[in-house]
Amino acid sequence: MARKVVILGASGRDFHNFNMFYRDNPNYRVVAFLQTQIPGISGRRYPPSLAGSLYPDGIPVLSMDYLEKIVKTYGVEEAVLAYSDLTYSELGSVLSRVTSLGLTFKILGPMDTMLESIKPLIAVTGVKTGAGKSMVSREVALELKRRGLRVGVVRHPMPYGDLEKSVVQSFHSFEDLDRYNATIEEREEYEHYLRLGFSVYAGVDYGRILRVLESENDIILWDGGNNDWPFYKPDFMITVADAMRPGIEVSSFPGEVNLRMCDAVIINKVDQARPGAVEKIKENIKSRNPNAYVSLGESVVTVDNPKLIEGRRVLVIEDSPTVTHGGAPYAAGYVAALKHGAQPVDPRPFATGFFQKIYEEYPHMGPVLPSTGYRPEQLKELEETIRRAPVDAVVLGTPSDITRLIKLDKPVVRVEFKLKIVEGPTIKEYVDMFMEKARKKVL
Repeated sequence: MARKVVILGASGRDFHNFNMFYRDNPNYRVVAFLQTQIPGISGRRYPPSLAGSLYPDGIPVLSMDYLEKIVKTYGVEEAVLAYSDLTYSELGSVLSRVTSLGLTFKILGPMDTMLESIKPLIAVTGVKTGAGKSMVSREVALELKRRGLRVGVVRHPMPYGDLEKSVVQSFHSFEDLDRYNATIEEREEYEHYLRLGFSVYAGVDYGRILRVLESENDIILWDGGNNDWPFYKPDFMITVADAMRPGIEVSSFPGEVNLRMCDAVIINKVDQARPGAVEKIKENIKSRNPNAYVSLGESVVTVDNPKLIEGRRVLVIEDSPTVTHGGAPYAAGYVAALKHGAQPVDPRPFATGFFQKIYEEYPHMGPVLPSTGYRPEQLKELEETIRRAPVDAVVLGTPSDITRLIKLDKPVVRVEFKLKIVEGPTIKEYVDMFMEKARKKVL
């Protein structure tokens, strides 16, 4: 008899793990996807066209709040963890909740969930959301481009809309963002590549995505989401640690997995670190992965019009995942505001109902506004919160140009951040190492 399973996720790895391990497996029957972290994405159905012949009616996608009810109603025997950005305390809490119901708690590892490519593949991962992974990935992509190679950037999934229309997504221009109705969170990850002339791929079925990637590119760059490990087996893997949060590299899941698996670690934001923080991270790297190369990097933050914010009251908008489930109190926008003598105004008193709930759920957040916009009504509340704030300008710390989606009644200053290696191997040297390891693959 098939073993009844629920998959705990956040519209990302949960779908991938199902496709890889459960879709055509008669030994299991997935009763439901139970989701967390991302507001407003439950209440859908994983469609029959993606679920396969064992699921002619598809699979319900529900909130994690239904765990106990689903287990009792359907006699579920096993729960599979398939989302990331968890501290070990949070991981332990989920484990206890599951096992207290009598269920087996399972995590599928890389051997069961990684696909292998015929093309050279380099991966950039993080120990936690907000470490600065995107700036490292961007520099890797540019270095490969300088060598005359076609680079396809594949992103961790964010299929928050119609799943059947999101099986394989190829973004070659800003018009493609509109065509797929991309959320702010997706745009934050895609826009900076599009500006530089790269194509970005994402979706639901990463087997099909891989075939498209291999047909259109010489090199594949996996730009991981949150602190998840790659869906594709890398020939070389860089993990980004955060000098502002020493210890998180060995106290988060699956951040420590990335630390142990990687070929190289870049400790980012060392220019903002407290005394002793970098040495602590180096010790942790050495104890978990003594063969990894280690580099130190600075996050160089600039704004496009500093005169607009010098001495002015500003509202800082940060990318949502970093300051919500990523656990960071602030990000590049707040750093840039202070650097240029601005006075950040706490947006909490002006937050609408939806954003008030976000601040309650993530009390660690500093005086910044998360750029949450998964649904049209959330975009409206974001616009209203910004309108109500008594400030002179908006500091846009998110990489996404949200002015394409909402109307702002205040001047906008955009923040840019760039990696600068100050110690250890450079990005060029890491790409050399990658190319040497992958030399047997067809270019």
